[in-house]
Amino acid sequence: MLTQKPYYSFRAPRPWLLILFVFLALACRDGKRYHDETTQTPKAHSATKSATGLKAILDFQKRQNADFADPDVSPLRGEAFSQFPGIEFFPADTTYQVWARLELSPEALPFEMATTTERIARERKYGMLYFQLHGQAFQLEVYQSPDLMLQEGFEDYLFLPFTDRTNGESTYEGGRYMDLRIPEGDSILLDFNKAYNPYCAYNPEYSCPIVPPVNHLDIEVLAGFKAYRPNESP
Repeated sequence: MLTQKPYYSFRAPRPWLLILFVFLALACRDGKRYHDETTQTPKAHSATKSATGLKAILDFQKRQNADFADPDVSPLRGEAFSQFPGIEFFPADTTYQVWARLELSPEALPFEMATTTERIARERKYGMLYFQLHGQAFQLEVYQSPDLMLQEGFEDYLFLPFTDRTNGESTYEGGRYMDLRIPEGDSILLDFNKAYNPYCAYNPEYSCPIVPPVNHLDIEVLAGFKAYRPNESP
């Protein structure tokens, strides 16, 4: 999960901010990115050397809780922020760290991905991921933003949203997201322990892409973030 607000968890502008929005959008022509105040460039790393094992999972969980405790980064506001007990995770489970074969989709064109608001996210199918999870074969589409790939630090960023049979019960009803990087070869590590909730699960002011129906996993993915339930301890 990227530090600060992910680009696809866009905070919907209030009516009185529309003029400011237009001004900032025009400012992009001069090199100022609209996301400058809300998105921090992620640290570069090689997807082919992604860490596996229990420590990698626990380190991820620690970073996420640190972000949610930081008022400059957290999607929570007011009382929800001050009373937040911490993120509730499934127990760390290395069986949810699996390698997938990446089959590219070089001829795929950008398309409009619906969001939880009227905003439209522009994405392109980067490829298809084929993998085995608990003895079953699955496939997921992975996406790349044509706009984001032009920004420094996001050139190799991939977006993997998915739903599974836990949604609406132990996990957020709208599904979860994973952050990936373009690998050097045709294999990429999927660590479902790092599947996280979109920011709109915590604050309705955020606009988040809706997971395409094709990216549903007909299995319970008991890893990663659980559903956010205010006033409940993790």
